[in-house]
Amino acid sequence: MYTAKNIHKSLQSKPVIRGVEVLVKPKSITAIIGPSGGGKTTLLRALSLIEPPDTGMISIDGQSYNFPNINGVIINPWPKMTVVFQQLFLWPHLTLRQNLLLPIEDAMTDAKQKLVDEVIAFFDMAHFIDRYPSEVSGGQKQRLALARAIVLEPSYLLLDEITSALDVEQIARILEFLLLVRDRGCGILLVTHHLNFARRAASQIICLDQGQVLEQGGAEILENPKNDRFRSFLSHVMAAS
Repeated sequence: MYTAKNIHKSLQSKPVIRGVEVLVKPKSITAIIGPSGGGKTTLLRALSLIEPPDTGMISIDGQSYNFPNINGVIINPWPKMTVVFQQLFLWPHLTLRQNLLLPIEDAMTDAKQKLVDEVIAFFDMAHFIDRYPSEVSGGQKQRLALARAIVLEPSYLLLDEITSALDVEQIARILEFLLLVRDRGCGILLVTHHLNFARRAASQIICLDQGQVLEQGGAEILENPKNDRFRSFLSHVMAAS
């Protein structure tokens, strides 16, 4: 189980995340939604330990991380916890196939190769997998970045706007595959601005605004919000869609 308690994070001395708590269980999907600038990506970076919290506690299957970190040493939870950010971080001098295989080249087995082939086929990447990042679209790179995370077979997968560069058909494919990954035991935490995607994917939804949780619960909170600010956010999103 992934647990984060009382997470605080400031950027340039400005509080961005204030007292957030998150629980991600195996075989579950949690979606973080909310207004732009509300702290969603900053929270995900803190939860992934890439930019650790200023204060708070994170526990990943019993391995605890307490902040502030007095000794300055953090045991990297990768690949147990794997994260995909909007920047994607693909090596430009490697083909997409090489980018996909690089993190697992020392652990390749027949079963792992079968998973690689399955992911390439599922995301319909065979016709561009041997091209370089500069030769494919943003959506194709986004599919590759997600595939690269999935072949690591993490226990927890953190995703930042993974559908932002995808069309409706590809979003449906991503949803289908994430549900399969969930059913295999993975706990997934994702940031999304697609309310319908959150509604269909997540068993828990967290609305974050100004670094604080406005409301959280199942998909029903999208239909019957209790917080006034959350209700206003949903109204604006619906009006713009």
